[in-house]
Parts: sequence; structure tokens; C-alpha cells
Amino acid sequence: MADNSRVLIFDTTLRDGEQSPGATMTHDEKLEIAELLDEMGVDIIEAGFPIASEGDFEAVSDIAKRSKNSMICGLARANYKDIDRCWEAVRNAAQPRIHTFIGTSPLHREITKLTMDEMAERIHDTVTHARNLCDNVQWSPMDAIRTERDYLARVVEIAIKAGATTINIPDTVGYTLPEESAQIIRELIERVPGADEVIFATHCHNDLGMATANALAAVQGGARQIECTINGLGERAGNTALEEVVMAIKVRKDLMPFVTGIDTTKIMHLSRRVSQVSGFPVQFNKAIVGKNAFLHESGIHQDGVLKNVETFEIMKPADIGITETNIAMGKHSGRAALRSKLKDLGYELADNQLNDVFVRFKALADRKKEIYDDDLIALMTDSAANTADDYLQVKWLRVVCGSDGQEAELKMLVDGEEKSCKSEGDGPVDAVFKCVKEIYPTQAKLKLYQVHAVTEGTDAQATVSVRLEEEGRIVTGAASDTDTILASVKAYVGALNRLRVRSQKTAPDADVKSVSYKL
Repeated sequence: MADNSRVLIFDTTLRDGEQSPGATMTHDEKLEIAELLDEMGVDIIEAGFPIASEGDFEAVSDIAKRSKNSMICGLARANYKDIDRCWEAVRNAAQPRIHTFIGTSPLHREITKLTMDEMAERIHDTVTHARNLCDNVQWSPMDAIRTERDYLARVVEIAIKAGATTINIPDTVGYTLPEESAQIIRELIERVPGADEVIFATHCHNDLGMATANALAAVQGGARQIECTINGLGERAGNTALEEVVMAIKVRKDLMPFVTGIDTTKIMHLSRRVSQVSGFPVQFNKAIVGKNAFLHESGIHQDGVLKNVETFEIMKPADIGITETNIAMGKHSGRAALRSKLKDLGYELADNQLNDVFVRFKALADRKKEIYDDDLIALMTDSAANTADDYLQVKWLRVVCGSDGQEAELKMLVDGEEKSCKSEGDGPVDAVFKCVKEIYPTQAKLKLYQVHAVTEGTDAQATVSVRLEEEGRIVTGAASDTDTILASVKAYVGALNRLRVRSQKTAPDADVKSVSYKL
């Protein structure tokens, strides 16, 4: 077992996080996020679910080959086919791990139509099979919190005897409370033979808003591995957020006398990048990484932090990689200043990338008097979401609005071929979206359209997020511009590009419905 003071960080952004409806990432984006996690010091990266699709398999396999520091893990259901496929994906990692699971609660036993004894036998056989392939095996009883305690102890003992080296106790539906979370771990360690020879892990969902509290309580109960995601991304209401548990352990040494290997100065950059590639914006008041996390508007608070910042801040912005700077950005700023400012915000750009962003920056500076950090972050988001390699590209837009109606004219490139359209609509956004549908017919349904101002003022940039659904596939798109309508069509077209990429993915010999069970 690991040092009792060390808490291992198991990041599942690329597996559980990507399973969030609309959060699908491209192959290159997954490799980039994995590299950032590896550099930050994450102990274990759960890179994906190899049996789910050929794309998932290839991503896990490539991440395994490239990882320098982190252990690389793949997920597998409790059957030989899944486990074999998982092993093929992770076997080339310097430190591979197979993570296999099965639902053990009465609800899940009913789904699988297995008796307690039949399930126990399957657990023994599949964990044994995994251990014969890989020295590092993690086993999870899905919906452990709602599993009978005696049966949970029984199957945990079976998994340990079969060769599991890590036992993960997932709160699959975010049902538990902190005291119960700690007690379950403590009880299993005390009563299960061999428990002192393995690492216990915790995987908490945020359905009741207590994922972080439950994870930290489990650590106090004896767990030494926390499963989490960047920004708390994940199924339904999300997971334990990596940044929250890591900073809580760092700040509260009086109650949490533990350590992690995480370089916290890389947290903000990784948070922003995951937000960009997933299309999921970080809420303003999100703990640690939210826009308002280090802002003070109350006069009493402002007076306090001016006298002593520790009066109202329990950590420094620099602790998570926010670098204070005196560089003011505007239309007279040059490339060097822009490069320096973006580096402070966590963006390292090659020369060609800088040139492209600089053109966009100058165009924005001509329309805005002041350029704030959030404007630059939005600019980077827009740059990442609309590239010259996209199948669909917005080239030109003209919208006429008034009390007597709205009309839009749009020119787009579709696989390099220019197409145009003119349409009327019930509002300018409706008119533009109708043009897109005429140029590129699709059955995708618009499930979400959301606009928010990045900064204040009438010249503020608007960030638009859209969510589309087609045949069960859900994708998101986001774009920013001082022109809300232009941002809207860019976001819509960006989502269509994602939908097209995702529709081309196939799952070899896999039943999509059968892989829908998640921890």
C-alpha cells in the first residue's frame, strides 16, 4: 500500500468527463489534455473506454504510448472481451492499469439478471482474468453506496483475493453524505481480509452538490485515491472537481494532513483548456477556477484585501497559476505584449498560432476600448473553435433587423465549396440558423442556445453556447464576438462540425446501449 500520507489523484476527465452529453473531444484534443495532466503530476489518467469505439481505443492507445509520468488506465465492463480490448489499449504504457467494474446494488443486479452468487463468481473470474494480463488492476462495485453492506464487503473480499490492487467505492448517483462516505470506507478496511494490502479509492458524483465533501470525507475514512475531473466535468451534475480536492488538501493541513503530487500552478490553464475543448463553460462562481473566485465587489471586502489580502482570500491567485501583471492590452499593443499576456493566462503559442491570434486581437481592439483578460480567453476559445481546417466555415454574414422583419444573408464554405443563402426568420438568430440549415441540411435539433457577456459595456464580447442533438448524439459549440449574431452562427456551425466528426465514429462489435452504464 502507498504512503499513508499520500493521496493519489486519479483523473477521469477523458473518460467520465467526456461522457457528459455534448462534451466529446477530438483525438488531438484528448492527447493534448492527457499531456497537460501528465505534466501537472496526476498519478493515474483514465484515458477512456476502449471498447466503446475505435476512436476511444486509438486515443487510449496513443496516450499510453506518450505518457511520461502518469499511470494510464482504461475502463472495462466485467467480461473478457472488454478486458482484453482494454489491455490492448493500455499495454504499451510505462505504467498500465485495467479498471473493471460491475453494478452490485439490487437495482443493477436486476438489470444483469444475476443472483448474488452468480455475480460474485463473475467478479472473481473477470478480476482474475484482468490480473493475469496486468499487474495493476482496479475494481469498482458500481452503485456501491446503495449496495447491501454485507454483500459489498463480500464482493470486495472476492476482488482482492482475485488480484485487484485498488478497490474503488463509487457513489454512482451522488446519493451519499460525508459521514456515510467516510464510514463505508472505514468499515470495509476494518472488516475485509486483505484490505490493508490494497488502496481504497473514492469516486463521487455531484447530484446533491456534495461530491468534493464526500471525497474528502472518504479520505479521512482511509481512502488514498480520489477519482475526479477537471472543472468537475462528468455525468449529469458532474464529479468531484480535481481543483477543489487538491486545493482543500493544500489549504486545510489542520484537518487534512495529506499531500498530493499535483503542481497546482498549472490548474487554471488546464481548467480553461478543458472548458474550451469540451464546450462546457466554467460557471462564474465555481470554486477555485471560476471567474469570480478572486474578485471582490463589497466595499468591506475591498477595504480588507487592500490592507491584507488574507482577510478574504484563503489562497493566492498564483497558487493556481493566475499571474498578476501590469501589462494593459489595447489596439497599440504588439505581438510581444500579446504573447506575454497570453503566457500569463496559460497559453503557449507557436509563431504561426500567435500570428493568427494577433490578427483577431487587432480586429477586436479596433472595436473595443479596453481588452480584459476574459476577452483574451474568449478570443482563444473562438480561435480554437473556428479553424481553416473545419468542414463547415462561416465566410460572410449580413443581417437586417427592424420592426418590419428580420433577414439574413450568409456565405459558407462546405468542404471548400462556397455556398450562399438568404432567409427571413422570427428574429435575426432564427434567420441566420435557417440559412445554415438550407446550406447544410441536417436533422439536428437545437436543445440549448445561451448568450452571456464576457465583459461589461456596450462593446462587450458575447459568448454564445449551443447544444445540438441528432440520433442520440449530443454536441456543443461555443464562439465569441462583439457581434452576438456572428458569435451565434459560429457557435452553431462549430457544433455541426463536431456532430459531423462524431457521427463518423463507429464502435466495432460493441452494443452502444450496453456501454451506457457508468461509475
